[in-house]
Amino acid sequence: MKALIIGGAGFVGGYLIRELSGAGWEVHATCLPDEQLKADCCAHTLDILKKDCITALLNDLMPDVVYHLAAQSSVAVSWKKPQLTAEINVIGSINVLEAVRDADKNDIRLIMIGSGEEYGFIRPDACPLSEAEPLHPGNIYAATKACGEMIGEIYCRAYKLNIVMVRAFNHSGPEQSPVFVISDFCRQIAEIEKGSKDPVMSVGNLSAKRDFTDVRDVVRAYRLLAESGVSGRIYNIGRGNAVTIQYILDTALSFADCSITVKQDPNRMRASDIPVIEPDVSRIFADTGWKAQISIEQTIRDTLDYWRRNV
Repeated sequence: MKALIIGGAGFVGGYLIRELSGAGWEVHATCLPDEQLKADCCAHTLDILKKDCITALLNDLMPDVVYHLAAQSSVAVSWKKPQLTAEINVIGSINVLEAVRDADKNDIRLIMIGSGEEYGFIRPDACPLSEAEPLHPGNIYAATKACGEMIGEIYCRAYKLNIVMVRAFNHSGPEQSPVFVISDFCRQIAEIEKGSKDPVMSVGNLSAKRDFTDVRDVVRAYRLLAESGVSGRIYNIGRGNAVTIQYILDTALSFADCSITVKQDPNRMRASDIPVIEPDVSRIFADTGWKAQISIEQTIRDTLDYWRRNV
């Protein structure tokens, strides 16, 4: 199997490169000129806002599978730069779809990576969320991802493209940016242990319940969907078992080598936090046999060890 990962320089990209390479695939990945891949494979410079460049690359490589990971994925940035977010997440996705449609190879499988954020403001009794649950995006990032997915569904039906769509819920692991909660907690603990920060951890809302999956499990799901996912289907990817942020904090603190005080920071609180977000993952299990294998506790321990080496 030959894969092209569009947007391979991000957190997930490096893990996906290693997952596919470990399974014996030939792997190619793209990045922007100022980016660098985090794992070894054949690298290509690509801007998804240039559709003809995508087509040329597809015709040069003739991949069996294309993973579309390239996105403006920050909710905060989406509020500050809505036009940029829409250009990358919507126009960029259309360019990828058009390039696959125009490619000389007519049986390319496209894996479009969306987000659990697309569900947005869910009904109180909606969890666990099935893929049939109506979408009510609550921010600009989520809206653009939902739009890209809907356009993908249209291309799949209208042009008979081989497309599998994913809604990935929270995933974490070593090397993730500390703007995400597990990585944030672990970095703060590592800084306190090194003496570069006072022994006080700043936290936000601890009562919200979220579904966390290890990134290494997530990329394994991406590989299995390329191998046996059903074209035209949308798949939730998650553990299927939400836990409180308080549990994440308590687990991280249990691995700390020193005593730490916890302080709630009003600046970290969200005005409209949804109490519980948990996916139904029965569809991906039925079609591929995938389920999460790495425990949340192991993810937290590995992430803390990463920050201990890197703060």
